[in-house]
Amino acid sequence: MPLRDALHRNIAAEGELGAALAVVIDDELVVDLWAGHQDQARSSPWACDTIVNVWSLTKTVVALTALVLADSGQLDLDRPVGAYWPEFARHGKEGVTVRHLLSHTSGLPGWRPPLSLTDFYDRDRACQLLAAQQPRWPAGSVGAYHAQNYGHLIGEVVRRSTGKSLNSVMRETVAEPLGADFRLGATEADYPRIAELDPPARRRMPFPEDLDRSPMVDTFTAPAVTAPDAMTSQWRAAELGAVNGHSNARALATMLSALAQDGTTRGHRLFSADTAAEAYRAHSSGVDQVLGLPLRWGLGLALADEGNPARVPAGRRLFWGGWGGSIAVIDPSARMTFAYTMNRMSPGVIGSDRSIDYVDTLYTCLSS
Repeated sequence: MPLRDALHRNIAAEGELGAALAVVIDDELVVDLWAGHQDQARSSPWACDTIVNVWSLTKTVVALTALVLADSGQLDLDRPVGAYWPEFARHGKEGVTVRHLLSHTSGLPGWRPPLSLTDFYDRDRACQLLAAQQPRWPAGSVGAYHAQNYGHLIGEVVRRSTGKSLNSVMRETVAEPLGADFRLGATEADYPRIAELDPPARRRMPFPEDLDRSPMVDTFTAPAVTAPDAMTSQWRAAELGAVNGHSNARALATMLSALAQDGTTRGHRLFSADTAAEAYRAHSSGVDQVLGLPLRWGLGLALADEGNPARVPAGRRLFWGGWGGSIAVIDPSARMTFAYTMNRMSPGVIGSDRSIDYVDTLYTCLSS
């Protein structure tokens, strides 16, 4: 199997420490691979039930959860956020809708510095600070990646509309019905099976010369999160819907396959085909004002345009990645969903040389 060969090649070359790959096609888990080790000492093999902090792939499941609520009538994507969260509707944010939050176009990509990790972990405090802020741009005018506050913003809307935490709603409406091993944070019982992160080397990211870098600097320094932070008990106990999902490739491919299969997976209808199509609707196009990359945002994931940084073939496809290189690809034309998770992190926010290797291999297999 070419994907197995690619995984073993990267493990042997020590590009990977431990990793998992999964592919779902037409509701069938056709690829379910894992190899390597959970820890840098290589004393614990990566196992079938190993999970890892998946960073921004968490956002894809948050978006999926919001679509479930929208389909059931508990959320209206085009209703102002203030209708659910009244304190938010001030300082120029009165016109921000739920759709703007989901598509990274609210004009509120992050907190204004300074913001401590303690405040980040405190959901109520962090949301109070977001409600008190002014947007950088008018809602809907530009895409600006909500790197660390995506889960706080959408999570507070979910909490106000359902009376339950984002983690609870996500678990009850998506993960548990599909038997998917996913949660925000982790419990102490999970600790032995959580893969240890191997932090990335520092690398300067290229930006267009005329890009104002202050939104990026503010977004990624309020707070300034490091990989070791994600291995602390405080991080695991918090509800950080942008960055602290713990899962594996199998679970992510299973959940996200609903977007490749008109809203239904494993015989369970998460939402209608019309609601699934909302994820593929372009909400912004151009250079993302936080990442400095050309991106076209759907709802919670990016659309695969020519030259996208993940090297996903252009077309009606969705993709997104997590810090360090993990990635998910959703292809409705093939009714296929792919996910890759790992613990040896590469520099950069979207994909890596290894994820590109796997995506290229996957599409070579699909085209043969």
